[in-house]
Amino acid sequence: MPAPTLDQLRIYAIARSLFRPTTLPRAIARLGFLQADPIRAPARAQDLTLRHRVRDYRAGDLERRYARLAIEEDFFVNYGFLPRATCALMHPRSPRQRWSPARWTQAQAVLEFVRGHGVVHPRQVVAAFDLGRTRNWFGGRSNASTQLLDAMHYRGLLRIAGRSGGVRTYAAREAHPAHPDPDAAMDALVDVIVAKYAPLPERSLAELVRQLRHGAPQWDGRRKDALARARSRLPHADIDGARWVWPAGEDPGSARHRLDDELRLLAPFDPIVWDRRRFECFWGWAYRFEAYTPAARRVRGYYALPMLWRGRVIGWANAAVRDGRLVVAPGYVAQKRPRDAGFGRALQDEQQRLARFLGL
Repeated sequence: MPAPTLDQLRIYAIARSLFRPTTLPRAIARLGFLQADPIRAPARAQDLTLRHRVRDYRAGDLERRYARLAIEEDFFVNYGFLPRATCALMHPRSPRQRWSPARWTQAQAVLEFVRGHGVVHPRQVVAAFDLGRTRNWFGGRSNASTQLLDAMHYRGLLRIAGRSGGVRTYAAREAHPAHPDPDAAMDALVDVIVAKYAPLPERSLAELVRQLRHGAPQWDGRRKDALARARSRLPHADIDGARWVWPAGEDPGSARHRLDDELRLLAPFDPIVWDRRRFECFWGWAYRFEAYTPAARRVRGYYALPMLWRGRVIGWANAAVRDGRLVVAPGYVAQKRPRDAGFGRALQDEQQRLARFLGL
């Protein structure tokens, strides 16, 4: 097939990601991986991502239905939700940091406790195993028992059973053997990445494959070969000095990829805008996630939601709920609101959809 243009890639990226809204299980299966983030502004990133792809989705539906879905909360290239079959490809994990015999003894005792109770809240483990407090990832102090639960989850000894008041609850994970062909497993994981973020620059693919060290640290030495195989087996094209890749069997230049007039406010981690390199290639400006940037240095706001309309990200909006009402403050790259008469209606419709999603 002829090499697609950059405009065709942009339309293809939007159309394939914003598929026709479907059921929650099918949407997660099609996405392949759903990045999670705890910030609610006005809702968690996973909910903001799903609301565009699941029929009649409401904030919190994923958490409410999690225990009944064939998915896992786990690490992949980032932390989030993914089908159990994909999660199984990465286990059992062999983290680079080894445990001492004393740590293994603690873990085995906690594992037996969890098995005896079925599903446990971290408070139960803290009460039963007073391991004191230790320094956490952010330099503060936290319960050593809670950190042990997190480490056991990462190693595959435990799984996330659900959430109680937003707090993760744990259950024992059934042991299963490692994949018999690590290279095949790595190729399958790379395919999940490509299917989620395609079309993507080859440099972005390399960075994402590098991030598989979080999900499959035991195969860290196989990443380079997995990337080489992906470069040779996946369709690609050189456009404006960059090589782009996409899944086998898809045609980025097909006329069936169409855009609509619906305006969408996207989560900062939505697959359409996640790759900042691709974002700048497609829309010609730099979007940055500023929630962890000091307030005085923020350009677009604490949790600016990229604004997609008619195939272009024309700006952003910060959304908040005040006195039971949704307040949306938009900003525009061109420094002024589009004059097109259809824009006002499209923005109003999106605000109404967002309010309904939030249950307002």
